[in-house]
Amino acid sequence: MTAAMNDHEVLGALQDADAILTGHFSLTSGRHSDRYVQCARVLEDPALVTRLAGAIVERLGDRGIDLVAAPAVGGIIIGFAVAQALGVKFIFSEREGGAMTFRRGFDVAPGERVLVVEDVVTTGGSVAEVVELVRSAGGDPVAVASLIDRGGKKAFDVEFLPLLKLEVESWAPDECRLCAEQMPLYAPGSRSLGK
Repeated sequence: MTAAMNDHEVLGALQDADAILTGHFSLTSGRHSDRYVQCARVLEDPALVTRLAGAIVERLGDRGIDLVAAPAVGGIIIGFAVAQALGVKFIFSEREGGAMTFRRGFDVAPGERVLVVEDVVTTGGSVAEVVELVRSAGGDPVAVASLIDRGGKKAFDVEFLPLLKLEVESWAPDECRLCAEQMPLYAPGSRSLGK
């Protein structure tokens, strides 16, 4: 098993990968922020992904996970790596007609204990949709794990196990000082994919 990563090492990995961006961003949640965590930059490095997945599994402990599920697109790589580290099956959800769904023959068996994995969680809207998909299939969503918790109230109601809590201030668009300053807005998230 790989050595555990502490908060300082996780943050260092993000910084070394140039994954913490500054500017004016529209987050997947619809809120605006002056910082954005682009975890895809971290996920370019398979060895680092393997270490991060191992750290998630270590923090997870023995929760008897049968299946890992992740929302596309951000959760796919880290979700797969966590499933591999656990030695369990992996599936992902996609948007179809604006709603999250399991496609490609993916399913959750009744009673399966499911870990939902995402790269970055702000409000957890996409994660909450996956949790509800698991429940509607008869599965048991045991916990949510992520690389980064961007802070704030979460839309899901299961245990949350982030590797790192990174407080990133965000605002409703009508309260955004960067909008008032007419700073160009970037939307690097993946929520609009598949609509």
